[in-house]
Amino acid sequence: MSRPLPPLNALRAFEAAARLGSVSRAAAELHVTHGAVSRHVRSLEDALGRPLFVREGRGLALTADGVRLRDVAGDAFSTLQSGWAALQRERHPSALVLGCPGSLLARWVIPRLAPLATDLPQLKLHLSAQESGFDAALTGLDAALLLGEAPWPVGWEVHTLAPERIGPVLSPRYAHAARLQDAPARALAGEAVLHTTSRPQAWPRWFAAQGLDAGTLRTGATFDHLTYLLEAAVAGLGVAIAPQELVQADLDSGRLLAPWGFVDTGGEWALCAVRGNQDPRIAALAAWLRTTLA
Repeated sequence: MSRPLPPLNALRAFEAAARLGSVSRAAAELHVTHGAVSRHVRSLEDALGRPLFVREGRGLALTADGVRLRDVAGDAFSTLQSGWAALQRERHPSALVLGCPGSLLARWVIPRLAPLATDLPQLKLHLSAQESGFDAALTGLDAALLLGEAPWPVGWEVHTLAPERIGPVLSPRYAHAARLQDAPARALAGEAVLHTTSRPQAWPRWFAAQGLDAGTLRTGATFDHLTYLLEAAVAGLGVAIAPQELVQADLDSGRLLAPWGFVDTGGEWALCAVRGNQDPRIAALAAWLRTTLA
């Protein structure tokens, strides 16, 4: 006897929108359009006969039914994710499952896989891009490579690797590039700078490190992920801010410029695992990462 279920694609879209509190962020996470997420949510509401979201100011709020479905769907997808990851580990028992943000994976980890394989030939990695954050249990992962800052979750064993150095970057094609290259840092107070929702304090802290009043900061376009932010900068759409290591290849090629260099504002590179995980491969990877970042 079949068991009736809601459309799973629609449920997945609803769960992402409810968890992230935004249809736009859900669309970015799922790599679909804003309209597709809205249609999926609407189809669930039509099938249920009751709303799951209501308008609240300029945003959305969950109804009581929406809260119940969010909690049930979140638990279900978490269980599926954990079970699927376990099956993958059983198929590849020698692989260390390493999670990291997609921008970090694409811009820093993947270009270094060849020297990593040469230096640690016994270490097999299964890489997992994580765009929606990491839960306290690091579900489905053996370890996570992150750029962030303390305090970290209390249940994590954190291997600190190197300080994070951040700075403004812009394309030579940016309309104000020629003027800004020889200007003092305070010239940025007149620019509507690009920023990300994932690191909202990056610009204010950089301004403070330069002895500038963060209150003079003007923010322009906002991006959910660092990858999109940097592509916008490369396209000449404005001045972005980023970790040095993630843009070094662009600086070397001349695609981006860093007129004011990079400074330490308190962030750090860290390899994190659940406390009590004694897998020796994590310590070996941490040592390699620490040397590579030095």
